[in-house]
Amino acid sequence: MTDTTRGNALSLLGLGDMGTALARTWLAAGHRLTVWNRTAAKAGSLADQGAAVAATPAEAVAASGLVVVCLLDDPSVGSALDGIDLTGKDLVNLTTGTPAEGRARAAWAQERGARFVDGGIMATPTMIGAPQAGGYVFYSGSRALFDTHRAVLEVPAGARFVGEDPGHAALHDVALLSAMYGMFAGISHAYALIDGEDVSPKDLAPLLSEWLGAMGFFVGNAAERLASGDFTTGVVSNLAMQVASSGTLLRTAAEQGVSAELISPYLELMRRRLDADPAAHGAEDTAGAITLLGRR
Repeated sequence: MTDTTRGNALSLLGLGDMGTALARTWLAAGHRLTVWNRTAAKAGSLADQGAAVAATPAEAVAASGLVVVCLLDDPSVGSALDGIDLTGKDLVNLTTGTPAEGRARAAWAQERGARFVDGGIMATPTMIGAPQAGGYVFYSGSRALFDTHRAVLEVPAGARFVGEDPGHAALHDVALLSAMYGMFAGISHAYALIDGEDVSPKDLAPLLSEWLGAMGFFVGNAAERLASGDFTTGVVSNLAMQVASSGTLLRTAAEQGVSAELISPYLELMRRRLDADPAAHGAEDTAGAITLLGRR
């Protein structure tokens, strides 16, 4: 295959569930797509849809100026691209990784003559190619690369550039996912509390959704307080009161025979903040407890 840098040509390495969804979307949009996967059989259906199938990663990389990688992990990226000439290539890494891995991979790509952006996919495979689903991808690294290929990158899902630090796409990705899992933990605890009671999960579900939506104000409120360092102005429910009432949550869990392991770490964090200086922190908003977690 020869190098093709014009227009809508790109190469994709990795055909797991996400990679396959990406490939199908680009093909449906009329892009000239070359694909490679370690297990070649996964490329069969895509070949039927018009994809060119490369026998090796080197062949796939040589086929296009824009190379997208969506593999298992960062070591898989290094292994697949080891020894391949990347001079003049635009490398987009959609492999899930950490901020440090994104920065290291950007330096690695630069040493090999390639422009680089890292990506964090905020979507499931079923959300790819479905704009109404709301999925998008964080990108960070080379702004020039992103601007050059933005139209192509926006085909599978929305594209949000979050800075030239190559680690920031992964940082945003993991920050949002961490918040998601924290929410899942609270929801799981709530359902565990009603297990065995004459309360249907289906009846509790709309109440949970409504309440969590109402509590969404905490996102912006915490951001403003962390930015200003002011945890006391306009507080409605202060830390001292919340710590005092947290005992009710723990006693209820015990009465229901439910482990408090999903919520007790946050309750303990609030207590630690209060105990450090009750006079200073008691009137604060709970966002002050966040400072115990970071590098401040």
